[in-house]
Amino acid sequence: MSATADHAEERTLAERLGFQPEQVVQEIGYDDDVDQELREAIESVTGTELVDEDYDDVADAAVLWFRDEDGDLTDALVDATTYIEEGGAILLLTPKTGRDGYVEPSEISEASTTAGLSASKSVSVGKDWSGSRLVTPKAAKSKK
Repeated sequence: MSATADHAEERTLAERLGFQPEQVVQEIGYDDDVDQELREAIESVTGTELVDEDYDDVADAAVLWFRDEDGDLTDALVDATTYIEEGGAILLLTPKTGRDGYVEPSEISEASTTAGLSASKSVSVGKDWSGSRLVTPKAAKSKK
């Protein structure tokens, strides 16, 4: 497969995850273990760089990198919803099974529900990370 084909495949993943041109995407929980290819794919689709946790305006979507040792997932999700506009989505990224920081699917489900979010899709986003696209029930109902 050529580099061009690889790049097109990455863009397709970011688009499938719901990212769109000109969106402002806030990144929470960045560390040196994140998937750089996914970050670049999101930036490629949106045409903008990811903004960090210090961004002081409302974002269109959020990317939340979360590891088991990062604290309480419900609190992290509730905090993430305060950073995004109504109807925005959170891409929750957690380490895959067997990786350091793995988070049980039942914990993700429980924390999402408690935070008032529902998972619209889960996907493998790289060799080390799994992603869950979370939306507010209101946002999920308003989609046509």
